[in-house]
Amino acid sequence: MKNVKNYLVYASCIVAIAFSAASFAKVYAVKAPFAASSPAPAVGQPVDLTYATDKALPSVVTVRVVQNSKTQTVEVEDPFSDFFDPFGFFGQRGQGNNGRRKQQVQTPKRQGSGSGVIISNDGYIVTNNHVVEGADEITVILTDNREFSAKIIGLDASTDLALIKVSGKDLPAIAIGDSQKLRIGEWVIAIGNPFSIGTTVTAGIVSAKARSVGSGGNAVQSFIQTDAAINRGNSGGALVNTSGELVGINSMLYSETGSYSGYGFAIPTTIMNKVVSDLKTYGTVQRALIGIAGSDLNNYTDGLKQQGKEVPDFGTVNGIYVAEVTEDGAGAAAGLKKGDVITAIDGKPLSKMAELQEYLTNKRPGDKVTITYLREKAKKTATVTLKNAQGNTSVMKTADLDVLGGNFREVTKEQKEQLNISYGLEVLKVNSGALKSAGVPKGFIIQKVNDQPMKTIEQLQEAVKAASTSKEPVLFIQGIFSTGKKAYYAVPLEEGK
Repeated sequence: MKNVKNYLVYASCIVAIAFSAASFAKVYAVKAPFAASSPAPAVGQPVDLTYATDKALPSVVTVRVVQNSKTQTVEVEDPFSDFFDPFGFFGQRGQGNNGRRKQQVQTPKRQGSGSGVIISNDGYIVTNNHVVEGADEITVILTDNREFSAKIIGLDASTDLALIKVSGKDLPAIAIGDSQKLRIGEWVIAIGNPFSIGTTVTAGIVSAKARSVGSGGNAVQSFIQTDAAINRGNSGGALVNTSGELVGINSMLYSETGSYSGYGFAIPTTIMNKVVSDLKTYGTVQRALIGIAGSDLNNYTDGLKQQGKEVPDFGTVNGIYVAEVTEDGAGAAAGLKKGDVITAIDGKPLSKMAELQEYLTNKRPGDKVTITYLREKAKKTATVTLKNAQGNTSVMKTADLDVLGGNFREVTKEQKEQLNISYGLEVLKVNSGALKSAGVPKGFIIQKVNDQPMKTIEQLQEAVKAASTSKEPVLFIQGIFSTGKKAYYAVPLEEGK
């Protein structure tokens, strides 16, 4: 009897196991098709970011900048101008300056720091424009504590990117990944030097792509949004995927307090690669423009609703609303009109203006794109030949003339219209050299050198060459500020040799 009972117990266990196995098989059979369709790692498994950190960390550097003390002439209020000459006996009241007078002030020496990323083993480093713009001295510090002096190769305020270079060999360059392959929810790490405490790694996920922040003005805004902690000093550092590849350059944080609050933004490598290539080749970024102003369609319709206006039927809820078409621009030439809704470019669907901006950053003036758009709900296509800011398809170049210590470009169409001028060369950058010694500032527009009009970079180069070989190596420069004020400078070249 005892044996029978034992057999019954054993049999019951076997039956229970059989039912459990069958139940497991049944559950697995239902879930398997869903699991097979997802390449995600096993649920509950932690993400190991040590490989990515080890691979990318040596490529991220600290960038220290110094702005030397300078003497500047500024206009200030003169509260006693009328008190000492109330009746204008000594000339017009306020000396024609509405009670203002010029005064020389000494700016303090400033120091700051940010981060950068080595992108080639021969010393090219990417950082943010706002980190190095206006710097007189730039020092790059590697994670192994080696220090290098750096020079600026090029700046681009529109994308907030800068390319600098150090004299080094076999430097630890980072592997550059494709930011377009990033997926929302994917793990990323941010590497930089926040608050100058030393190289720091933070982790998070990709929160959004093609994100714009604020109006942006003329800025190109198509950020990667991440919740990896980004603080002051992280600017110019690396956003890296789990393979240790660079996918973005950390640029800014969004916060009401000035400190990290969960929102950080990085410039994608799809934009960075084009900017770097252009700065190396041309000295300035070749920006290709369609010649329109507009906004995300959903933002436009939301605005109409808030104003209590009727929302038209555009035939779609996704796209870019064209609010303005630039006269003589590329879009106007292709037939685009106000009220059109752009839905795709070269077959790529568009729902955000930021997506269009990011796509165009990889184009140059003269390139052709196919625009798909809706006009009164009717689908249309147009081939657009992209133009530059001057309204043509020519490549824009800058000159970096060593003797002058400056960087220049031809004025844009907008500058011509604003200042009512037909030509000129804008001073984009002033380093150590003849311009700095003579007090010529960044932003000044050169119109004549030694009484010769300066319409192209080549003309400036010829003028410098001619003056350098003359008995009196001096450039007499005439030009205009962005305020419309005209000025004249004498620039000796002997010290620059």
